[in-house]
Amino acid sequence: MRVLIPTPLHDYTHATRVEAHGATLGAVFDDLDRQFPGIRFRMVDEQGHIRRHMRCFIGGQQVFDLDHRLEGVEEVLLVQALSGG
Repeated sequence: MRVLIPTPLHDYTHATRVEAHGATLGAVFDDLDRQFPGIRFRMVDEQGHIRRHMRCFIGGQQVFDLDHRLEGVEEVLLVQALSGG
């Protein structure tokens, strides 16, 4: 499936969209990390939760669970929230 990569992570992928595979969102993150070592740590914290500044959208719905099933999904949108002032 296609994965939209936020600009701050382009240093890993050198692309705005990449292909990744997995039955769950967590498996897709694992595949991304296999292809682009270190990228998963930027999206998932040490407790296995999506980091506060990351947003994942599947079919227009925000997803918070790495166990979310991706059957029939063609695209995952990853967005990095901005913070500060």
